[in-house]
Amino acid sequence: MIIASEQELDELLSRPTKADCDLMASLDGPLIILGAGGKMGPTLARRAARAAEEAGASSHVIAVSRYSTNDVRESLEKWGVRTVSADLLDREQLATLPDSSHVIYMAARKFGSTGSEYLTWGMNAWLPGIVAERYRNARIVGMSSGNVYPFVPVASGGATESTPLVPVGEYGQSALARERIFHFFSLRYGTPVAIVRLNYAVELRYGVLLDIGAAVFERRPIDLGMGSVNVIWQGDANSVILRSLDLASSPPAALNLTGPETLSVRYVAEQFGRHFGIDPQFTGRESDTALLNNASRCHRLFGYPSITPDELIECTAQWIGMGGATHGKPTKFAVRDGRF
Repeated sequence: MIIASEQELDELLSRPTKADCDLMASLDGPLIILGAGGKMGPTLARRAARAAEEAGASSHVIAVSRYSTNDVRESLEKWGVRTVSADLLDREQLATLPDSSHVIYMAARKFGSTGSEYLTWGMNAWLPGIVAERYRNARIVGMSSGNVYPFVPVASGGATESTPLVPVGEYGQSALARERIFHFFSLRYGTPVAIVRLNYAVELRYGVLLDIGAAVFERRPIDLGMGSVNVIWQGDANSVILRSLDLASSPPAALNLTGPETLSVRYVAEQFGRHFGIDPQFTGRESDTALLNNASRCHRLFGYPSITPDELIECTAQWIGMGGATHGKPTKFAVRDGRF
């Protein structure tokens, strides 16, 4: 698979499946996506809008974000998504948002948390509460993170949804607070909620594979401290997130979202090295533990990802080699002290 442009990449990330179309056809009103201006939100919103159109559904998509630049907003409008600019932390602006019975909550803060912990806790712990009050009569998919789990043995296959939640660092703790707040309001109001714990979604402009591949290409050493990772193609993650509306319940249902493989960082780097004709450089050594998710329940419910890790590595290597655009935002996947 060769992807030659950002336009082609966005089209592929947002290409709906029949299951996506069936979901959008089942909605009795608009789908509202809160925090839609980030790395995943735009292609998720476009996928949902395309699914509604292909299904001939009456539902439409509303994407809410601060939209610090106009580029994302203009693209969404061009794709048939209604956009609303709002600061979700402002109660008055939140109150004026359109009503909806179907909400996907993507607002979060991770990078830059160290030194501004108060803002991370405001975004990740306080904001979910006022959103849960505002949309108490809706079904809510609340995005969370695999960072709510502790490190687990690499040989374990990853943390499952029943693994005790013992996050490392303030970001992970605030992500757990987000889950607890949604749980509280779900029980208080009977709001159906699905908590989706994602790590890590990848595409060609962002993600763990890009980080590793770019380091190999630029002959920078790769830290092996976090020696194993999980990844999933962002298009597949988008589909699962959308269809998780059907999992929402009170009390909330939790779902791990990632690919089925435990990938060795060393192996991934060596595969990139084979594509580039470069011997990767490494620093440190692999630990016996890593931040890993077991998403077997997700795969039973929604099927396996459509693109394998080796295909993703090959495609990412081609993108790096041709100088493809990136978001310029490292994932910091190798961090082990929880400081982001």
